[in-house]
Amino acid sequence: MEQTAGEEEQKAAGASALLSVSAAYAGDSSCIGAARHLATGFLTEVQSVHGLPVSGRAMGTTQLVLSELVTNAVKYAPGPVVVDLRIVEGLVRVSVWDSDPVLPEVAAGDPQRVGGHGLEITLAVSQAYEVRREPVGKRVTAVITLTDDPGGDIAGRTT
Repeated sequence: MEQTAGEEEQKAAGASALLSVSAAYAGDSSCIGAARHLATGFLTEVQSVHGLPVSGRAMGTTQLVLSELVTNAVKYAPGPVVVDLRIVEGLVRVSVWDSDPVLPEVAAGDPQRVGGHGLEITLAVSQAYEVRREPVGKRVTAVITLTDDPGGDIAGRTT
């Protein structure tokens, strides 16, 4: 596994720094747990070293989404898997690259189906989702908020 981490860019005064971590894996099933561990370490550092808030929900959701995306890459694409986590304006962008150019599709809802729900789960818990072909393979990205209530307000609440 190769890994890089650190501050890449300092935005204008008062704005949060762009932080990221990346790792390349061989693409076997051992990379699923390794990717979850990478996410945990990264978000822990984002909170403890850089002082950005990371809710327990954001930690768990990031691990879940990353696990689902890496599992799909291992299952459907031969070869390496590259994981990239980035903090941008109170969000964590979770990206997974693999060598298969076929874009994933959400399977039709079927409560009898065993397995095949990873993309449904990812879409349900993420604030945004994107998939795009790369010159080789594809990149799947999901976006998760770092805090439970980033705006300090609850929609529909009156005070």
